[in-house]
Amino acid sequence: MPSQPKVRDPWFDNAKMALVTLVVVGHAWTMFPDDNAVDNQLYNFLYSWHVPAFVFVTGYLSRSFEWTRPRMWALFKTVVVPYLLFEAALAFFRVYVGGEELADLFADPHWPMWYLSALFFWRLMTPIFKRLPGGLLLAIGISLVAGMRAGDILDMARILGLLPFFVAGLKATPERLELLRGNRALKAAAGLTLVGLLVVAHWTPVWASTEWLYYRSQYGDLEHSDLHAMLVRTGVLLLGTVGSWAFLTLVPRNGGWFARMGSASLVVYLFHGFVVKSFQYSPYDDWLDAHPYLGLVPTTLGAVALALFLAWHPVSRRLQPLVDPIGYAEAHARHAVDLTVAGAVEEVLELPGVVEEQEGSRYPSAHEL
Repeated sequence: MPSQPKVRDPWFDNAKMALVTLVVVGHAWTMFPDDNAVDNQLYNFLYSWHVPAFVFVTGYLSRSFEWTRPRMWALFKTVVVPYLLFEAALAFFRVYVGGEELADLFADPHWPMWYLSALFFWRLMTPIFKRLPGGLLLAIGISLVAGMRAGDILDMARILGLLPFFVAGLKATPERLELLRGNRALKAAAGLTLVGLLVVAHWTPVWASTEWLYYRSQYGDLEHSDLHAMLVRTGVLLLGTVGSWAFLTLVPRNGGWFARMGSASLVVYLFHGFVVKSFQYSPYDDWLDAHPYLGLVPTTLGAVALALFLAWHPVSRRLQPLVDPIGYAEAHARHAVDLTVAGAVEEVLELPGVVEEQEGSRYPSAHEL
């Protein structure tokens, strides 16, 4: 009996599309000059929770991963291969188009490519943490200690720093997540929570600079003692948790055009950097330096439009082969085999006497052979 196709949950697709859109917005905001309200408050507000929420969703959707040959092959072709291809492509673009100087290609992920490196290691940890009692507490402990020793190789400091959000996603269940899909009162409370975090972000630099929100630096580089740094990391983890829950509570449950775009989140993630960097290399970046407040609306709307454009099916369908070239080749190979088998069946059926002998029977399709 053929297996039933998996039904996608529009709630997760809405969350993925909203979060990857916020990633594009956050990267676009890096064009604003330092020491202004956009950089200090809006940027810190966004980065205090949107990456943790993305990691949480990634963890939940990784729960089925096991160390089996099919899963390991899928991990290689959908994570390792895109990392190698786009790390090289983005580095080439930044050096030869933007005139930047880069070092440690592949070993030190450049700009957004760190997430694929993190996803690779998080997936490998999945079978351990999802079965380990107290795994979330262990992940929190690893995050607190990672700032003391973890280095830059493959962005390991950030991988371990954000680990609690991934493990929280692994430990989540549909029943627990149902609590976040609450009634109007809970949604109103979630909205007020995000407004509160926006207000709190005005004072975030007093106790935690923006660098803390990246989870990537060693405590010594931030000029704090280990004990003080662990307290700051704890506060940042709490901010990320509260913001993630509030955001997920507000995510709509219904499907539609926006939810359908959620399946193209990786396309948006991998390609948006080329466009954002192009604007950084253009006169628009200089204009933003002089007009940061005037440029907030067009920059933000442009980032949202870019995310929607890349996720638009006619665009994402054409870009998908570049994101997953091996999967694209495998799909075409299977299609060719199906056509060959179907053609062979038709040839057999056209032989004299075959149709008469099998008259009234139902021939299997090529997919059932």
